[in-house]
Amino acid sequence: MNARAEGADGSDALPVPPHRRRVLVTGATGFLGRAIITALATRADVDLVAACRRPERLPAGMTGEVRAGDLRDADYRAAVVDGIDVICHAGTWGAFWGHAEQERREFFQPTRDLLDRAISSGVHRFIQTSTVAVAARPTGDQPVDDFAPTRRTGFWPHLDLLIDLDAHMRRHSGRGTQMVTMRLGHFAGAGNALGMVPALVPRLRTRLVPWLAGGRARLPLVADTDLGEAFALAATAEHLDDYESFNIVGPTVPTAREVIEFIADETGSPRPAFSVPYTAGYAFAWLMETLHPVLPGPAPFLTRSLVHVSENWNCRNDHATRTLGYTPRKHWRTAVRASLAAGKAHGHPWPRLAPQT
Repeated sequence: MNARAEGADGSDALPVPPHRRRVLVTGATGFLGRAIITALATRADVDLVAACRRPERLPAGMTGEVRAGDLRDADYRAAVVDGIDVICHAGTWGAFWGHAEQERREFFQPTRDLLDRAISSGVHRFIQTSTVAVAARPTGDQPVDDFAPTRRTGFWPHLDLLIDLDAHMRRHSGRGTQMVTMRLGHFAGAGNALGMVPALVPRLRTRLVPWLAGGRARLPLVADTDLGEAFALAATAEHLDDYESFNIVGPTVPTAREVIEFIADETGSPRPAFSVPYTAGYAFAWLMETLHPVLPGPAPFLTRSLVHVSENWNCRNDHATRTLGYTPRKHWRTAVRASLAAGKAHGHPWPRLAPQT
């Protein structure tokens, strides 16, 4: 809330602006980064700084400072944190299978170093992009707690390195920089070219996609605008603990059956005709990853990471609502429909499931 100054006659003067924060958003031209930039641009108490490689791809009307460069460059990492109060780290390199060495070189090492430089430079808060899928899921349909212990997969390097980063943040959370892990649901919205929704459409058209365990699992989708608002709230919230972790999902958490049937109907694709257990899904995905070098296509038909994110992630926003005031507003169908419309314009191509370098 804005404080109010008292005038000389005892009456209320105009509101006094709250403490201003200089907030750096890395990966500012990506799907998540653009959403964060858009949300922060409406905050009167924020001086916005965008970090990206290609400033010409920033959202139209972005009026803050731009620090162009490559986070893989150590000199750039040292310079980009100078004079910053809060970092929203949305700049990442992430693949949906394999690429272990690239993940360590392109993602983990630069991010860990950026985090350490943030501490050394006196950054007040570091907000790290993560996923609900780092958690060890409870049995049955119990909700996944925001602070649930993490569990490494052994087959998905990107997720396992996210867990290593989270552990690094916990260890260093008492050194003057607040550490915030954002355990995000599965992205949905126009402009998200690497994820579950764009991966499903071309696969459904092959008629080879089954239900996993009948499609009963919960899929915690979250829309672009809600993602941006969650980060903006985390960047400006008062009185956070030295270490925080927030589940960030949409207003409702649909089942896999609801989502896949909706996508099939919207795109005219066939619905799955049979069901297999998760054990069979993981086994087939391992086979597709193994055979990928000799099979056509830019990515395996199925990966174990796609099976993993299709498990039952029954997540709630309670902690984010209480602590940050986060209230998601965009329905998953609206976000998925926007994603499908964007994909249709390009013919629903087969996603690579790994970024181009």
